Amino acid sequence: MSQNLISLALTADQLTAIEGALVTLEQNMSGLIALQPAQRRTLIKMGDKSEVFCRQTLKLLQQNPQVVPPSLSVDEAQADLAAYDQIGTFLLRLARLSERAQDTSTALGSDLMSFALEGYGLLRVSGKNQGLEDLRRELGARFARGAAHTTPEAPPVTA
Repeated sequence: MSQNLISLALTADQLTAIEGALVTLEQNMSGLIALQPAQRRTLIKMGDKSEVFCRQTLKLLQQNPQVVPPSLSVDEAQADLAAYDQIGTFLLRLARLSERAQDTSTALGSDLMSFALEGYGLLRVSGKNQGLEDLRRELGARFARGAAHTTPEAPPVTA
């Protein structure tokens, strides 16, 4: 029996609603940026302990403006903190939803591969007498290692 981790069928209405929700998210989040991998590696990161440090420093500088030079914008830092907090309210939910979508895609792909491998094994055994050998050989190209002119062998089928 083939593996069946998930059965999912989205309706046309669901797909339309999802697409609409994604368009709305993209429109409302147009201010987000994309960093290059090299940029990500070189940026100073703010972890949990650093967040407390940043909040306390900002608070102290707001309370003591006489020590802040004009080149250091407390207002800009306060705006960054407000935006950081706003993004934090939905970032975890988006990450969980993205992970679930990725896991669902992985499970669906695994179900399909399991089915295809089992079906390919059937074609190898029963297809010879059905005139399917050439088609089976074409499918077997997925398992080719090396020269394309060799006949590939698929892994054994488990039932």
